[in-house]
Amino acid sequence: MEGGGPGRSDDAAEEAGRLDRGDGVALAWRRRPGRGPGVVFLGGFNSDMTGTKAEDLSAFCAERGQAFLRFDYSGHGASGGRFEAGTIGRWAADAAAVLDALATGPQILVGSSMGGWIALLLALRGAEGALRDAQHRAWHVSALVGIAAAPDFTSRMEQALTAEARAALDRDGVWYRPSAYGDPYPIARALIEDGRDHLLLHAPLPIAVPVRLLHGQRDPDVPWELALRIAAQVTGDDVQVLLVKDGDHRLSRPQDLALLRQVLAALSAG
Repeated sequence: MEGGGPGRSDDAAEEAGRLDRGDGVALAWRRRPGRGPGVVFLGGFNSDMTGTKAEDLSAFCAERGQAFLRFDYSGHGASGGRFEAGTIGRWAADAAAVLDALATGPQILVGSSMGGWIALLLALRGAEGALRDAQHRAWHVSALVGIAAAPDFTSRMEQALTAEARAALDRDGVWYRPSAYGDPYPIARALIEDGRDHLLLHAPLPIAVPVRLLHGQRDPDVPWELALRIAAQVTGDDVQVLLVKDGDHRLSRPQDLALLRQVLAALSAG
């Protein structure tokens, strides 16, 4: 159930509101009405919906009169909840709750880094049929775009843990990981343990919708070869990997955003 009804963001064409996910934790969202297919932005780990890519996608959709939806996972950005309490399963459920409540019809999922993992999980759920909310508004995945998509990153993180980090997790249930993008951020033992239940790359991914995977070859965080592995696991044939030789993890430069727009325009026309 939506809490308090939609308001208006600084841009009058974009609605903003909060969604109670059912346990008192409110998820912040922004939405532009428009034609389909809608575009849904799924942010990365410890990121939020006001980043460069999300803002550019909002402007892109506004120019085209296309529906656009973005939100913050619990513990992220303007949403409630504690970051340390979040897990891949919880954040995937957050995404599903927002889509169930606010989206209808075909949707192009655009997942950045961890958001690419969430997008794949949503696409796999949607393969069994359209999801519906309490008011019977149905949505379904029409295409998926990964930007430095990072499925199974908790497994790679776990394998790279130092003895000191493992000791902190065992002792405190949390370890503060240094970040190149700001202050150290907490890695909870629950995140690692829950991640094991959502690993994807050990088996085929029965996804039949178009998939586009954008990845920078100078990404210091997620190896670009992972995009090739994802493509190999997806069972559908309409899969393309677009490698940006001088691109970093964020792919937020003007030329990167132009490439993303080009990809989305083609998928929207298809």
